[in-house]
Amino acid sequence: MADHCNGSSQSSESFVNIPPIKFTKLFIDGNFVDSVSGKTFEAIDPRSGEAITRVSEGDKEDVDLAVKAARFAFDNGPWPRLSGSERGRILMKFADLIEQNIEELATLEAINAGKLFSLCKFMEVPGAAMTLRYYAGAADKIYGTVLKLSKGLQGYTLREPIGVVGAILPWNFPTTMFFIKAAPALAAGCTMVVKPAEQTPLSALYYAHLAKLAGIPDGVLNVVNGFGETAGAAISSHMDIDKVSFTGSTEVGRKIMMAAAASNLKPVSLELGGKSPLLIFDDANVDEAAKFAFDGIFTSKGEICVASSRIYVQEGIYDKIVNKLIEKANAWVVGDPFDPQVNQGPQTDKNQFEKILSYIEHGKREGATLLTGGNRIGQKGYYIQPTIFADVKEDMIIAKEEIFGPVMSLMKFKTMEEAIKRANDTTYGLAAGVITKDLNVANTVSRSIRAGVVWMNCYLLLDVGCPYGGYKMSGFGRENGMDSFNEYLQTKSVVTPIHDSPWH
Repeated sequence: MADHCNGSSQSSESFVNIPPIKFTKLFIDGNFVDSVSGKTFEAIDPRSGEAITRVSEGDKEDVDLAVKAARFAFDNGPWPRLSGSERGRILMKFADLIEQNIEELATLEAINAGKLFSLCKFMEVPGAAMTLRYYAGAADKIYGTVLKLSKGLQGYTLREPIGVVGAILPWNFPTTMFFIKAAPALAAGCTMVVKPAEQTPLSALYYAHLAKLAGIPDGVLNVVNGFGETAGAAISSHMDIDKVSFTGSTEVGRKIMMAAAASNLKPVSLELGGKSPLLIFDDANVDEAAKFAFDGIFTSKGEICVASSRIYVQEGIYDKIVNKLIEKANAWVVGDPFDPQVNQGPQTDKNQFEKILSYIEHGKREGATLLTGGNRIGQKGYYIQPTIFADVKEDMIIAKEEIFGPVMSLMKFKTMEEAIKRANDTTYGLAAGVITKDLNVANTVSRSIRAGVVWMNCYLLLDVGCPYGGYKMSGFGRENGMDSFNEYLQTKSVVTPIHDSPWH
């Protein structure tokens, strides 16, 4: 398998000019400021494991300052009181500024998260602008309903912004997740305190800068870098935050839910882990099915919550699918994410890198058959070969736990009923897929699998208009679509008596 940059003389400077890092402090009340403690921490380049820069480390005191600014901006500032069309106009300008800085933003994602530069430049960063425009267009379409009440009363509902939102982001899609949460919250008229993942803070700070340039008032959007145990915990338990939106592990999601309940009983939305199954039936096109299966887990180095990490193949085409998957793995190029020939960059950080390798060792010890991969690449950076296990059983650790890396578990099935039962044999329920030419099979499977998203004859096709979120221990609440917009609005009923009305 080819690999680029790992231990070789090639460097990203031969592919792209990396600009200096401009923003490393906290962004509170419209200004970049040092943390109260003065502490900083390293932002790491996963291509080398070396520090890019140091960023301010926010703590409880910094979260308090950010919440105070957001609270004042919500209670007294113009943002919630602007017309929806005016908020939308400012968000449209924000989107324009993102597009004007695509190259630099994509570079930040590549050096801080190990993401493919080309993917960020042509999909993820433009997708952020698209998400902003989607919710900017919805900002002036918030309306309630007239109520038909049973007594001599007149009633109607108002849809009002929920207030100050705490958004805690994951490290795998720093840009996408920033705007999946910020765009609907801001369009609804909320103010925000955003905590980017400690592994990937750089792009969030740049977006805070662009938000101010776009005309978003001071205090409306605040960014506090920091660690989950401190800054994240402070957001979850803060008495003056009205809503928390979190994307990350089920373990941390449970802690956030407990903190929210123990504080001011703030509502939470949680998009958590996944162990998503993809069911491939005998009538599937082998080439297409193998592509969906492979891309579904190895895109973005497997660091995708909806990754197709469990592949179930009907026995009639199992061997053909196996051969195709091995062929694809052998052609897959792992290396410097700035190299346009590369398919997979480094894992985002050292902890995740080591965790993935430990899961691979579990798979070997438990008796799964290692078809390809299974090792790190080079001695520098966090690169791992695309890894495929066959003969995986449901009780194996690699089949039960979310690995969040480039590791596929491949399994064989006989009947549709068996496949559905095994696909549902998980504590998670985030996504699933079915590949078949039989419409009855596709409909039965899609209605039988307990997951928030089911892809039919495709995989990983996400759209800003399509809500997604989890069943079971994959969480609750929805991102994207108008379902997400409603996460940041609450309903108020207004009732008044009608005296002597002839109509009841």
